Amino acid sequence: MKHFVTGKNLFDEYPDGSCQIIFGAGCFWGVERVFWQLDGVWTTYVSYSGGRRENPSYEQVCTGVTGHAETVNVIYKPDEISLESLLKVFWECHDPTQGDRQGNDIGSQYRSAIYCESHKQLEAASKSLELFNEVLTAKGFPKITTEIAMNQPSFVAEEYHQQYLAKNPNGYCGIKGTGCVLPPL
Repeated sequence: MKHFVTGKNLFDEYPDGSCQIIFGAGCFWGVERVFWQLDGVWTTYVSYSGGRRENPSYEQVCTGVTGHAETVNVIYKPDEISLESLLKVFWECHDPTQGDRQGNDIGSQYRSAIYCESHKQLEAASKSLELFNEVLTAKGFPKITTEIAMNQPSFVAEEYHQQYLAKNPNGYCGIKGTGCVLPPL
C-alpha cells in the first residue's frame, strides 16, 4: 500500500534511525493530515490502537466495545524532526481535555492518546502532558484526559481511511485545538 500523498510504500523498510510514535486526537483523518505535512516525518498511516480485539474493523471500533482509539502511526526521522516538535503539534492540534470525544465526534475511539515505543518517548510524553496541563488549567480548561502508554497493539485501518482527506479534500475534519501553546520541554 502506497501513501497517497508521498507515494512511499507504507510498510517498506524505514530509514535507519527512524522512530515511530502513535497519536490519537479524535477522527484520524484530520490528525493524519496534520502529521504527514511535517518535514522530517517519513510517513504516516491510520490505525486502531489500544484495544482488546485483534484486527478490528472500522464498524467494530465505532461500537466502542473493542476499546480501540482511532490513531495515526507517525514514522519520523529524529535527526530531522524532534520528538518534542511532534509532541508540540500533537498537544496543540486538538483538545486533550474532552475525554471520549473531540468536538462533535463522540465515543471512546476519539480519545486523546499517545502510544510510545520507547521509554524516552514515554518520559517526554509524560513531561509534555504535565507542562500542557499547567497551561490549560491556567486558562480555565479542565484536566487533560490523554492516555499515555507503552507498546499498545496497533492494527492498520482499512485502505479507504488512509490519507482520506487528500483523496477527499472536502471530507469532514473536526480537529480543533484549544489555542494554547506548549512551552519548551
